[in-house]
Amino acid sequence: MADIEPDIKPGEDRSEGISWNELMEKDSRKAPDFLTEDAYDYRGSEPIPAERYTSPEFAKLERERMWPYVWQFAAREEQLNEPGDFVVYENAGRSYLIVRQDDGSIRAMHNVCLHRGRKLRTEDGNAEKFVCPFHAFAWNKDGSFDHAPCQWDFPHLRKKNMNLPDAEVDTWQGYVFLREKPGGPSLEEYLAPLPEHFKRWRHDECVTVMHVAKEVPANWKVTMEAFLEAWHTIVTHPQLLPFTGDSNSAYRTWGDNVNVNLVPFGVMSPHIQEGQGEQWIVDEFIKYNGRSSDNYDPDGDPMAIAVPEDQTARQALGAKMRQVYTEQTGYDHSDATDAEVLDALVYNVFPNFGPWGGFMPNIVYSWFPGETPDTCVMDVRILARVKKGEPKPAAAPRKFLTLDQKWTEAPELGGLGDVFEQDMDNLPYVQEGLHCSANGKVELGNYQEIRIRQFQDTMMKYINGELGAKAD
Repeated sequence: MADIEPDIKPGEDRSEGISWNELMEKDSRKAPDFLTEDAYDYRGSEPIPAERYTSPEFAKLERERMWPYVWQFAAREEQLNEPGDFVVYENAGRSYLIVRQDDGSIRAMHNVCLHRGRKLRTEDGNAEKFVCPFHAFAWNKDGSFDHAPCQWDFPHLRKKNMNLPDAEVDTWQGYVFLREKPGGPSLEEYLAPLPEHFKRWRHDECVTVMHVAKEVPANWKVTMEAFLEAWHTIVTHPQLLPFTGDSNSAYRTWGDNVNVNLVPFGVMSPHIQEGQGEQWIVDEFIKYNGRSSDNYDPDGDPMAIAVPEDQTARQALGAKMRQVYTEQTGYDHSDATDAEVLDALVYNVFPNFGPWGGFMPNIVYSWFPGETPDTCVMDVRILARVKKGEPKPAAAPRKFLTLDQKWTEAPELGGLGDVFEQDMDNLPYVQEGLHCSANGKVELGNYQEIRIRQFQDTMMKYINGELGAKAD
């Protein structure tokens, strides 16, 4: 490895490619200030212990000291359109019913019968009462106890609180969050600066149009961290290199909870020595960008974009996307910068909520621990804006893929399924490698993997009792 220039401090070195801010200066519209303001702090270069990804004891600490104290993205409001609509949300050994109430509010309650412990529901639906299928103990949709058969046999329960235990609930831009243990920062405080950034992008006008989840043979952190940096594109997704600035992406972190990777499209990777011109970049983007709905015009025909002589591929793509999204949604996108209609603005909120920013159909990632440290569930939604003046449809139902299935068995994902499968080709072997690592350590880059470093730092604050539960 070449020596770093002696006057460059750790974390200050950058890719030889054009920088994100230099690209913003060349875009056809002025970028919002928050897309150009740097937010990076060097967090050291020490390795991460591999046991954090493999140890059952560490997974137990996560369940006890982290998950109950964090805000968790659990549903979208378009899944709860009518009173009585409910979603079953399960994570880290807990099961909840998230239910729309008569007054429009949303409540979350534990999805467990207080008699003999059966789950009250296993699938989403609508209900006025939750009646246990085992012995018919029943609760109202607000979690209050309704009745039990043979009440003469339970005199000891007459004065006991039999309401379903609940969790804190709050909403932001159509997203529904819950927190098991009350107290701590409000949702807006926890998400900051996300609410300020997303004001422009108005996810509350969007609905879930695709929803696919898959069991993955790797730890949830291994899987999530594969989506916290872009430079693995060089070997994992080589078809994306002609139009993706992978190693010259920008990385930002804020406080404990929020970070973003700003990945430019419509520009060649610095790893490509010689390209074939601006038109080639556009043509490769149309073939391989992975967001299949972006590749077609409003009539459903494959998009054809000719690059004018006085424009770059990026500017031509930005102009076309502004036109397409305006026609699709009825909203004026004339002031949207190229980045906001084109790029991967990939945010993450601790611990496992990953919404894309911008005006295009937005990907939303979530990752959940499996029954063992060696498995997890990755959940992917696509949000799209409802056409102006039209009512919001119900959310698309979730399709679940098992370990033996491939992402490509969900054709609604389009080219994203192929991209995810390329990631899956790595993840099982990462998990196996961590188990048999000779030194038991994971090394991280100073800049391109700073989001992973921030996540790991925050997680250890919960494990060690600085946040959430107090250490024993």
